[in-house]
Amino acid sequence: MATKTIFSKEIIKDLLLPYDKGRLVRFKAIPQGTTQTNYLVVTSTGKFILRYYENRSSYSVLFESELLSFLTSNNYPCPHIIKDRKDNYVGSFQGKPYALFKFIEGHPVEILSPAQKSQIIHKVAELQILTQNFHSGYKDSRWNYDVPLCRDLAKSTAQDINTIDAYEKLSWIEQQLSLLVFPDDLPKGICHCDFHYSNALFHGDQLAGLIDFDDANHTFLSFDLVCLVDSWAWLYPSETLDIQAANTIIQEYETIRPLSSIEKHHFLDIYILSILFDSIWFFNRGSVGSFYEQKKIEYLASLGRIYLEKILFT
Repeated sequence: MATKTIFSKEIIKDLLLPYDKGRLVRFKAIPQGTTQTNYLVVTSTGKFILRYYENRSSYSVLFESELLSFLTSNNYPCPHIIKDRKDNYVGSFQGKPYALFKFIEGHPVEILSPAQKSQIIHKVAELQILTQNFHSGYKDSRWNYDVPLCRDLAKSTAQDINTIDAYEKLSWIEQQLSLLVFPDDLPKGICHCDFHYSNALFHGDQLAGLIDFDDANHTFLSFDLVCLVDSWAWLYPSETLDIQAANTIIQEYETIRPLSSIEKHHFLDIYILSILFDSIWFFNRGSVGSFYEQKKIEYLASLGRIYLEKILFT
């Protein structure tokens, strides 16, 4: 993750004081990523990651700390967040939250082998099973991916840009959202929502940990599955879906968590919702009638909910 804030040796020492982790030996900024500030910190007792949240509220980080504590207590491979002497997971420095994590021995793999993909798929499905029993009082401090949030973010983004094209794109997004169908009994839980290759660490060929729960939130349980299908089965630049690759991902996932019939029937709706969120993150990319997310949705919509369900799940 990109270093947004530069810390001196003395500041690092001060941030570590509440944790009783021994004498500071060395520290190094971690340059990868785009959002939060991260430092590798080595002390006389071990290696740690110090994470300083540049754009998250304390409540949002408390949600993440509760989630990670819950997952590690269930032996899930993810960052192990550390409590300080006062039993707090989250500290504060200059008005922003920070947290300390155990260092995970592993590295990202940009080109995944089939075996490595399989491990990620299985752990994603396990995440959805585990989080059906997870509850946090800080849930609403996150951007929980649903139609109202997508609509609100699109509106605020268009207003910030304040151009004719931005408002035309907003109208298109609102129209697409109005076509989606999400029954009340469509299962929800916690999803990771960010499967960039750098967020899966491997030690050799073994998955060591799924990291960066910065975007984790309470949404439709199959949202993560949709993200994996889109990451590994969407063909660019032909803008079509590799059905065989998508089938393989879904079948692997269902060996751990079988999908309900309602999830299969509304897979298209969740897929389109995920693309609409992408259209907000990349709002300035292209104009109405000629931008990437619009072409993806037009292709998926041409397949239709029933046909997509048939070719993906039978």
